[in-house]
Amino acid sequence: MSRQPRRELRLNSFQMAAPSHNWAGLWKHPRDNQAQYHQLRYWADMARTAERGLLDGIFIADVFGIYDVYAGNADAALAAGAQSPQLDPTMLISAMALVTEHIGFGVTSSLSNDHPFSFARRFSTLDHLTHGRLGWNIVTGYLESGARGLGRDSLRDHDERYDVAEDFMAAIYQLWEGSWEAGAAVRDKDSGVFSHPERVHAVAHDGPYYRVHGRALAEPSPQRTPLLYQAGSSARGQQFAGRHAEACFINGPTPAAAAKSVKALRDSARDAGRDPYDLLALLGATVIVAPTNAEAQDLRDEYRRYLDSAGQLALVSGWTGMDLSRLGLDDVLPFAKTNAIQSTVEHLTRNTPQPPKVRDLLDFSPVGARAPVFIGSPADVADQMAHWVAESDIDGFNLVRTVMPESLDAIVDLLIPELQNRGMFKTRYAEGSLREKLFPAGGQLLPASHPGAAYRR
Repeated sequence: MSRQPRRELRLNSFQMAAPSHNWAGLWKHPRDNQAQYHQLRYWADMARTAERGLLDGIFIADVFGIYDVYAGNADAALAAGAQSPQLDPTMLISAMALVTEHIGFGVTSSLSNDHPFSFARRFSTLDHLTHGRLGWNIVTGYLESGARGLGRDSLRDHDERYDVAEDFMAAIYQLWEGSWEAGAAVRDKDSGVFSHPERVHAVAHDGPYYRVHGRALAEPSPQRTPLLYQAGSSARGQQFAGRHAEACFINGPTPAAAAKSVKALRDSARDAGRDPYDLLALLGATVIVAPTNAEAQDLRDEYRRYLDSAGQLALVSGWTGMDLSRLGLDDVLPFAKTNAIQSTVEHLTRNTPQPPKVRDLLDFSPVGARAPVFIGSPADVADQMAHWVAESDIDGFNLVRTVMPESLDAIVDLLIPELQNRGMFKTRYAEGSLREKLFPAGGQLLPASHPGAAYRR
């Protein structure tokens, strides 16, 4: 029998190693420091603050490519700092791990741009250096510009990208779970044996997209396989998530839209032979919280003045694969079948109370955010969160940054105490790895019901 869903919220700070993440232009705000995204101090300070608030993780988005769908070029994205320029998020983790003890790190990395053999070593390294606090957000990529940068003519078709992902996962599970036996690395100074060679096995994977013949280069890390996030909500993405994901990042402009996605994910996990609540559903959300509702509304109005319209439309054009420069601000956003993020197109055109106009994408609204926007006092925001949890069966939120660092400070200093007073959020960290913290009844390794565990010797 499936266990009942927990209602202690899971909360991540949703970040990106770029000047702007989901809200283009806010780096211009006089109190904002996002332009310092390329400095280690920026990330170390953020990690300290997030851990002070007992957040479960810092979830770092990434995109491989540049947003050049809008007007057929990258000018708007570059001028606005809209997810460009960008850094490799894996390089940030060690610095944040060094100044914290408990908080987890969800790192987005596209498997379409890598090979399982090199990828396995890189993420094993990070899981070692964080003492088991690493998660991998599995994505397949959606920007044609990234494919061209790698010398390809174009992206593979949407569903084929998940075929590639299945092959990648089959190879990497063998490297993480099956190459090194437990106890292979003994560090025996008396005998002079560091590892028992007979317990380290070569992988022989010949898949339709990847070939791997060799032993994993890194010894097993605390979790072996890092906690597995996934961020695709198309029908094919949900099928993939049901097999592999332990936590899913979703969007949805209404509770009903989010509930539909969550149900599909849990059904997919059940179909894969897993407990549907072995998969956490984390909803993106923008939070603007202040001591009073009036102050929060004033902050919203203040932040709004710094949004970059062209940069915002460049982001949405990239997410949807539709060139929004061809539409007027009062034109209704049309549905189109594209090779980009299918769930975003669905949410914006079919899962809203009424079809949005292009200008609706340029404001702090559920349409503009593609997800809820919670604005108000700590009590107001907590009420809104509780409503979405009850209506959508979600497990928590990825909290999108606005003006930094004050948006994260407000969440930690104002919202978290309110949630704790209501019994909705933890008052201390559990011990153990990221997987053990998020799933207290389990262990630090993949559970036996997960397909990756079948590769373990």
